[in-house]
Amino acid sequence: MALKGNLRDFTITQLLNLINLARKTGTLIVEGPNEMARVTFREGKLAYAQIGQEDNSLASVLQRNNKISVAQHRVLKSRASQMGDKELGLLLINAGYVSQDDIINSLQLYTVSIIRRLYTWVEGFFRFENDILPPEEKISVRIDLENLIIEGSRQLREWEHLQEEIPSLEMALKFTDRPGGNLPNIYLSVEEWRVVSYINPKNSIRQIARATKMNDLEIRRVVYSLLQAGLVEIIRPEGMPVSVTNRAYPTANKEEQKSLVNRLISRIRSL
Repeated sequence: MALKGNLRDFTITQLLNLINLARKTGTLIVEGPNEMARVTFREGKLAYAQIGQEDNSLASVLQRNNKISVAQHRVLKSRASQMGDKELGLLLINAGYVSQDDIINSLQLYTVSIIRRLYTWVEGFFRFENDILPPEEKISVRIDLENLIIEGSRQLREWEHLQEEIPSLEMALKFTDRPGGNLPNIYLSVEEWRVVSYINPKNSIRQIARATKMNDLEIRRVVYSLLQAGLVEIIRPEGMPVSVTNRAYPTANKEEQKSLVNRLISRIRSL
């Protein structure tokens, strides 16, 4: 299966569905605007994932999942930096620090989290490299794709809805009169507070997204929640030129204008 193209034509969910149906083994390489992800499959099952330069070593994954402490992670990084994940995993199991289930569950959660992040990528290029597998020292998992495909389909519908509600990121935001001085008392998520701090009629939504390092889906999701809460409204950014036409009719020809007016009058009279 020669699989390569643009994310504008194929969503991550559609790619997962193709890989699942074809029971492919290999690596899907996705190049987004800011970073690259590599997702490996074995016979249509999710096996491994890496995104950008993020540390996906076993020690880091276990620490993120609270299976080892920050201090233990620091010691492992300094003393076992040359040790592969498989070797380190056996060492930790034999020493009684973690169980085999701890390792597998942590790796599965981390791998799925990368797929969920890829759902938000709407721009970029992809290609599928047959039979390319993870590095030998890495621990592979085995995750069915069906539930991830269903989840991705739901997120795709959300994306389409958000595009309808917020069609342009070139518009700006302003606070409504409702929040007033009570804004600090309103419960907002960390992401919403980050966006709120940049709200200004001079800043477009796209500029806010860049400042907060959010992609198109993430910024639309936050803006939509603020709109639904009645905290902000969408306006034209200060300084944006307004498109104005000097023609009162679709045509500049006076005879055509007269004919158009007469047809409109006749149509109105016939109603």
